[in-house]
Amino acid sequence: MLQILSTVVGIGCIICWIIVVIKMFQDAGVLHGILGIICGLYAFIWGWMNGGRLGLKNIMMIWSLLIIINLVLGFVGGFRIPYITPSATP
Repeated sequence: MLQILSTVVGIGCIICWIIVVIKMFQDAGVLHGILGIICGLYAFIWGWMNGGRLGLKNIMMIWSLLIIINLVLGFVGGFRIPYITPSATP
């Protein structure tokens, strides 16, 4: 159940990231947009720095909240990596 909730929260983070990257392309140009695609942390910081001017403040608050929720879910769930199981070595 926690994995499903974490996946939904992760999809929300991706949607917020896409919105910020689109604004990066529109406002700062292609170089910043490509950098935002390559490095999500850059897009996150850029979004907070320019959020008030571009009307991204609510998106950035939602994105920050989703990141915190995902971290909490990770701690509660034990940061399990699905589909990877330890192999039995003789």
